[in-house]
Amino acid sequence: HGEYLAVVESVRKLVAAGADLTDTYLTLQEYFEKPGKDPARWGKPLSALLGAFRAQMDLKIGAIGGKDSMSGSFESLDVPPTLVSFAVTTGKAAEAVSNEYKAAGHKVVLLAPAYGADGLPVAESFLVVCEKVNKMMRAGVCVSAYTPGFGGLAEAVMKCAFGNGFGFRFADTCSVQELFSYRYGSFLLEVTEDTEGEPIGEITADGAFTYQDETVDAAALLKIYEDKLEGVYPCNIKQGEGDVETVTFRAASRAAPAIKTSKPKVLIPAFPGTNCEYDSAKAMADAGAEPEIIVIKNLTPALIRESAEEFANKLKTAQMIFIPGGFSGGDEPDGSGKFITAFFRNALVKEGTMRLLDERDGLICGICNGFQALVKLGLVPYGKIIDPDEHCPTLTFNTVSRHRSKVVRTRIASNKSPWLALTQPGEIVNVPVSHGEGRFLCEPALLRRLAENGQIATQYVDLAGNATSDIHFNPNNSDWAVEGITSPDGRVFGKMGHSERIGSGLYKNIPGSFDIRMFEAAVKYFKD
Repeated sequence: HGEYLAVVESVRKLVAAGADLTDTYLTLQEYFEKPGKDPARWGKPLSALLGAFRAQMDLKIGAIGGKDSMSGSFESLDVPPTLVSFAVTTGKAAEAVSNEYKAAGHKVVLLAPAYGADGLPVAESFLVVCEKVNKMMRAGVCVSAYTPGFGGLAEAVMKCAFGNGFGFRFADTCSVQELFSYRYGSFLLEVTEDTEGEPIGEITADGAFTYQDETVDAAALLKIYEDKLEGVYPCNIKQGEGDVETVTFRAASRAAPAIKTSKPKVLIPAFPGTNCEYDSAKAMADAGAEPEIIVIKNLTPALIRESAEEFANKLKTAQMIFIPGGFSGGDEPDGSGKFITAFFRNALVKEGTMRLLDERDGLICGICNGFQALVKLGLVPYGKIIDPDEHCPTLTFNTVSRHRSKVVRTRIASNKSPWLALTQPGEIVNVPVSHGEGRFLCEPALLRRLAENGQIATQYVDLAGNATSDIHFNPNNSDWAVEGITSPDGRVFGKMGHSERIGSGLYKNIPGSFDIRMFEAAVKYFKD
């Protein structure tokens, strides 16, 4: 039964996200105890196989891959018998539906299949329900869907309401047992008009969950939910001291290239551990540039030397360098700084980089690992490759002492850089961050000079648009909430947030703009 439900659940989640079941396939992964000579243990993988096979036949969905994980044990220890099912299909991004509640006043209904004597959803009925949900989504009647799990309808409603700060009033017809019982194969749907389904309740704007005469404050419930592991993995730590200044610098003029070109060439070095080179190349190509990814080989000293020579040679005809993010150097402490900076300090690469800047008015940008490298090289904030000392700014571990991965709000502090020529100070741009060493540290006097010279490009800000050290908005506790800085003339730009991770259909459940237009601005710099 468990294996059958695993397949049903993976399919159900696809439908809840807005997909139909055309060209849908499964991949399965299983773990079992070491079977030895125990017939009962040998029977478990056979039972799992039969349950998964039955589900595939009932749903008419085949498996295209899997993983044999019979080694789910170590010495005398056994893992719990487990089967994981993944479902995959193709569809249009515009048809994807996120599961957070959209508006107060909308009704929420449950659409459930018939269940057999064994307690499992009847396959024919389940497929009919899936088709109904899909049609309701296409018609705009269903604007969010959730698949109830262990916590039943109560858990599903709670999580859907949390996203946009809504409350919920449960229908009096719902029993407590019904709210907390399993409803596998069913869909909890937010609908815009009266439609088929069992009424569960109505979304409210009061920020409270109400059942008959009892009310629970949603904010208090959210705190309990999020603070469950606060003592183990603290998230709400206090970070930063004193006021954080919100910087504003409006450029009167900007640097310009000596030679124009309609399709600037961008070199993108991919170091061992880099994982953002393709996103970066796509963003550049979409903006009208000609990106080229150069893989930096490091298996032997000869290959490193060969990579440096190749990069330096191609740099002669390039207009830009873009250093992408990832986990270069295994993301060990100063890992990216050690490897990338060592590469750029190679005599040929260093000479070519400075000629790009000093003789051809080229542009350089680094994101995440790339930003770390630019800081450690001195290209930001000094505009040249130097040997750093104790007075130079640096990037170090996040105050929370672990990796942060989330979407943050950033404010354009200065549009001095050609990379930010299409923005205005004060604009708010969302950006995903993913780093363990993103904390920008700088001596107060230098920080002040950077602000006065327009070199503080972007800052982490709160919902009011003010720079802040609040960990909910400033993920790493950077001084003055700095997210990005530039060289003195703005042609070198480094930032922590992954602005290259942009495209149609992304971040559908997060309001606000994600397009900082930096790639478009860089191409425009060479064209106009």
